[in-house]
Amino acid sequence: MLANKTALVTGSTSGIGLGIAKALARQGANIVLNGFGDSEGPRAEIAALGVKVAYHGADMSKPAEIEDMMTFAAAQFGRVDILVNNAGIQHVARIEDFPVEKWDAIIAINLTSAFHATRLALPAMRAANWGRIINVASVHGLVGSAEKSAYVAAKHGVVGLTKVTALENATSGVTCNAICPGWVLTPLVQKQVDAKAAALGVSNEDAKKALLGEKEPSMQFTTPDELGELAVFFCSPAGANVRGAAWNMDGGWVAQ
Repeated sequence: MLANKTALVTGSTSGIGLGIAKALARQGANIVLNGFGDSEGPRAEIAALGVKVAYHGADMSKPAEIEDMMTFAAAQFGRVDILVNNAGIQHVARIEDFPVEKWDAIIAINLTSAFHATRLALPAMRAANWGRIINVASVHGLVGSAEKSAYVAAKHGVVGLTKVTALENATSGVTCNAICPGWVLTPLVQKQVDAKAAALGVSNEDAKKALLGEKEPSMQFTTPDELGELAVFFCSPAGANVRGAAWNMDGGWVAQ
């Protein structure tokens, strides 16, 4: 379905980003990966799906590096048809104890990077009259949780940016939507599981149950593969008039 399209997925060397990149690759899209840590393993996983893959290690807190990444993607594949703004970091603390540098970093990577990548991708998408911008927000773009002020503020901002991007392009073939996952067992969330296990003096499995039990009625983690299939839907003809949605995959979290 996505043959001859190019998808750039930020923060895609692991977790949700890699799951989305693989789902798009299975539909034939060429992939530009981005992220820290090992890039060769993810590149090999994508290449094994029979598509072209490139990698750019832009630090998503730095606008100049984001610009370089977008230029690189266009040079590799012509243009970015599908932009998935997924890069994100987390820090947990009460507001009065929240380190200012952590606040700045979370807003920069989780929110501002999506603005920069979007503004750079839009001209080519509009010229082609086809594009898909998918912002990976969070259930925390819809509701709050204590001790996550920067993350919740950033993800609410991502949902707002999604709506404005959709409205500004509503009469074109360019759509913008947000995916709002609940708990996904990524390396980021595993750290919270480990911390809970240590704090409660329980096993990792019991800590997972405790984490899910606080928020997610299904008692199941959403998977990167499930999120990837939702991204594929947004890119499909069936998703052509889905515009400005903040689509939660959260096991019933916000239904409560």
